Amino acid sequence: MASYENTSPWFSTTIAQNQYLDILQIRPVPAEDDDILYVVQPQYAYRPDLLAYDLYGTQKLWWVFSQRNMDIIKDPINDLLPGVEIYLPKGPNLSKLLGI
Repeated sequence: MASYENTSPWFSTTIAQNQYLDILQIRPVPAEDDDILYVVQPQYAYRPDLLAYDLYGTQKLWWVFSQRNMDIIKDPINDLLPGVEIYLPKGPNLSKLLGI
């Protein structure tokens, strides 16, 4: 049976007996008082994986930005544009939330 790492957006989604991924169970990233307001820089345009790597040391957390900023980012790649303001969870808070 397949399983997903703690860093995966599919971690909470069940896998049916026929080995197919079931309906996505969203992993919420709730707002924290100490989240950082960040203006997306040009080098991260369309590249949430690069931003995740530079902030958290792994590109696997690319999905966190759209989950934390659901009102701003609908498409995690095409909505990450230079000048867009998003909130970033701090690394320790994110580690605690995801259990990593």
